[in-house]
Amino acid sequence: MEPLPDKQPTLSPAEITLFTRELGSKKINQPLGKTLVLGFLAGAYIAMGGLLSVVVGSGFPEWTEANPGLQKLLAGATFPVGLILVVIAGAELFTGNNATLISGAFHRQYSWGAVLRNWTLVWLANFAGALFFSYFLIYLTGILHPDPWHTAIIKIAETKTALPGHVVFLKGIGANWLVCLAVWLGLASRGTGGKMLGLWWPVMCFVAIGFEHSIANMFYIPSGIFQGADVSWSSCFRDNLIPATLGNIVGGAFFVGTLYWYVYARKNG
Repeated sequence: MEPLPDKQPTLSPAEITLFTRELGSKKINQPLGKTLVLGFLAGAYIAMGGLLSVVVGSGFPEWTEANPGLQKLLAGATFPVGLILVVIAGAELFTGNNATLISGAFHRQYSWGAVLRNWTLVWLANFAGALFFSYFLIYLTGILHPDPWHTAIIKIAETKTALPGHVVFLKGIGANWLVCLAVWLGLASRGTGGKMLGLWWPVMCFVAIGFEHSIANMFYIPSGIFQGADVSWSSCFRDNLIPATLGNIVGGAFFVGTLYWYVYARKNG
């Protein structure tokens, strides 16, 4: 996370939008190796949050069986550690970059081709990080082997890949609309506590609701496959990751990045 300008404890909505222009330029112009390493870390961090959400959210079946909202709340309350690590410790997350690169591109500080290149590289690096963590630190260690977690992760993977493509796409819009709003709130605060609180609420919201976040699903679906879910790798991409990614782009790039640019940063606006 870059330091906030001036000395005020929080930024206004207009200042957040303008700040992303500087942040976007730094992301676009950083060395390729740094982008890939930070992208790898972000994928692993989101997998950490996903793992915690499964362990806690599915760990009390006697409580949640008759109270499905409680299971969603527990999963949502614990998942945000992933984005908190991304923003405060520092990492490159595809879904966050969907919004933070928009203002600078509209102001021609870098090309739209550079934006697409960043998104592609970071998406691939996020996948590598999530897959690494899911296989080496979850599957090989047996963390999800026992029930109720074994059954839970299989059900999650099978459910996510059984949804119609247009539903995944629309849920992807909702997920990254909230995730990028969380990033906006994280950028607004100078203090670590304020950043954590701002990041926590919208992310908890999208997980509890059941929206589709492509990078989170790079943990959920492969982990289900490793545990024996009836899901192929082609289905993982075709039925979830691709439509979720497209929805995430719309949710972050349009509903956050573009609309806030239009309201607060557009020239002659």
